[in-house]
Amino acid sequence: MNRYNRHIILSEIGPKGQEKLNKAKVLVIGAGGLGCPILQYLTAAGIGKLGIIDFDVVEISNLQRQVLFGKSSLGKNKALAAKHQLENLNDEIKITAYPETLNYKNALELFNLYDIIVDGSDNFETRYLVNDACIITNKPLVFGAIYKFEGQVSVFNYNNGPSYRCLFPTRPKKDTIPNCSEIGVLGVLPGIIGSMQANEVIKIILGIGEVLSGKLLCYHSLSNQISTLKINKNKKLINEILESASNFKNRTLKIDCNSNIETSIREIINKKNIQIIDVREPDEQPKIEGLNIKNMPLSTLQFNLNYFQNNKTKYLFCQSGIRSKKAVEYLKSQNITNCYSLVEGALDIKNYLKNQLKEQTNAK
Repeated sequence: MNRYNRHIILSEIGPKGQEKLNKAKVLVIGAGGLGCPILQYLTAAGIGKLGIIDFDVVEISNLQRQVLFGKSSLGKNKALAAKHQLENLNDEIKITAYPETLNYKNALELFNLYDIIVDGSDNFETRYLVNDACIITNKPLVFGAIYKFEGQVSVFNYNNGPSYRCLFPTRPKKDTIPNCSEIGVLGVLPGIIGSMQANEVIKIILGIGEVLSGKLLCYHSLSNQISTLKINKNKKLINEILESASNFKNRTLKIDCNSNIETSIREIINKKNIQIIDVREPDEQPKIEGLNIKNMPLSTLQFNLNYFQNNKTKYLFCQSGIRSKKAVEYLKSQNITNCYSLVEGALDIKNYLKNQLKEQTNAK
C-alpha cells in the first residue's frame, strides 16, 4: 500500500487497478535508449512480470541517453545489467532477462508468455519481426522510434486495430536510414518517447484513457510540436501474415546487402596476411584485446589510403556493419581490392573472443 500509494489514491486506478498492474506481464524488446525509461517506469509502477530481451553490451557511448546504466555496467549484457538495476528499484516483482537475440525461432514462444509487447529496438529488421509475431500471437504492440530530435509512438494490433505494416507496408533497404550511432540523437529524447510508451502500456492494462491505436503520435523536441496521424487498417496484409504463420519459425532476418563484400569474424580468425580495421569514431572504440586492430574512423579513411596493402585482405568493422560497408565501397572505388565488411561488427568480435576465453577456461 505504501509503495503504490500515489496510484491507489487515484480514483481512476485504486486498489483494483493496482492489482491489475501487479498481475500484468510485459515483455520489453531492447534495453537501450527507449528500453531504459520504459523499464524504469514499468518497474516502478509494479508490473508483476517484466521480461527484457537484449543481446548487446553496455558501452560508454550509451551512457549519454541510457540512464539506467552507469560505469559499473560497462561491458555487461544490457538485459542482465538492466535486471540488476531494476531489482534495486523494485524487488517485489519478477524480472526475467533474456541475454540473447530476438529471432524468428524464439519470438512466438517468448511472446506467448506475456500480455503486452513493447518495442524499444533500433532497427527495421527487428520491428517487422516483432510486428508479425504480435499479429500471430495476438498481442498488443506498443511502438516507439527516435531519429535525431524527433520521436514516434503508437499502439499496434490492439483490439483488432492496425498493425505496424499498415503504416509501413515494406521494410526500407538496409543502410538507407542511419541509426543513432550513425547520425546521433538528443540524449533526453528517448526518455520522453520511452515514457510515452510506458504510459500506453499502463493505459492498456488499466483500461483507462484513450490508447494510441490507429494513430501515430509524432513529437519534435526542438519545436515542442506534437502531431497525430491516422493509421488505416490493411486487412489484406494482416491476413497474409496470419496465413504464413506456419512457416514463421523457418524465416530469417532479411538483410538487403551485397553479400560478396560481407563476412564474419569466425571466417577470418585463422587467416594470415590480413588487416583488421575499426572504422568507428574514437569515443566508440573501447580497446579489444586479443586481435591486432587498426583504429581508423570512417571520416579519416581518405587520408590513410597508404596504410592498406594490396597483398593483404582487409576486414573492416563498426558497431552495426553500416559504416564498414560504406568503407569497403569507398576503398573499392579507390582501386583497393580484397576488402570485406564484418557482418555484425564490433559485437561479433567481442562475442567471439568471449567464447574463446570461456572455452580456454573450461579446458583448464
